Amino acid sequence: MAATVRRAASSVLSRFLLTKPSPSPASAAGNKSALLGAGAAALHRFSTAPASAAAAAEEPIQPAVEVKHTQLLINGNFVDAASGKTFPTLDPRTGEVIARVAEGDSEDIDRAVAAARRAFDEGPWPRMTAYERCRVLLRFADLIERHAEEVAALETWDNGKTLAQAAGAEVPMVARCVRYYAGWADKIHGLVAPADGAHHVQVLHEPVGVAGQIIPWNFPLLMFAWKVGPALACGNTVVLKNPAWL
Repeated sequence: MAATVRRAASSVLSRFLLTKPSPSPASAAGNKSALLGAGAAALHRFSTAPASAAAAAEEPIQPAVEVKHTQLLINGNFVDAASGKTFPTLDPRTGEVIARVAEGDSEDIDRAVAAARRAFDEGPWPRMTAYERCRVLLRFADLIERHAEEVAALETWDNGKTLAQAAGAEVPMVARCVRYYAGWADKIHGLVAPADGAHHVQVLHEPVGVAGQIIPWNFPLLMFAWKVGPALACGNTVVLKNPAWL
């Protein structure tokens, strides 16, 4: 019951704030007290409402989603942490446990880096043509859009941002960002520089190897695209650490 009340109170306040027009800079200071007072009044009205009204005010995430993967993704496979440890990821609205996620440590980093290095040295990705890498990334963007509702719902559940923000802004921007870097894959050109005498001076851009990347908590999906997109477009392999606490 307490969890339901907390979720519904959060929903009421979120709806109240989202429906308020943005004040101009000149009026923002004057409206601050009124806004806070009105928000408090909205919560007071909610807190004194019957339990049935509280339940009705709840806005469940739609569509309903299932947490399918809680392991580490290494070498194309979902695997447990080497230590077997897990940690809880929590619903920020209620504090309830959504799932227990594999807790990676230094041994898992070593496994991931070794796999990424093998993929770079022996795998097809760095040896693909730039156009082929472009096509793969465009396909990735298509899949993001195909599963946009599910991705947005999971992000809202785990991160605590509104579904409107996740579905209306972040997920579409992720697909757009991946497409942007896909377009760069076959447009990274070398350079021929002037040289004295019978010499030919040419600069070539080549993939560097394994890219180690760490992203923050606030826009994890978009930060993922910003980091992974250019690294893959250039032919690198990636080891990425996402934020443990969102």
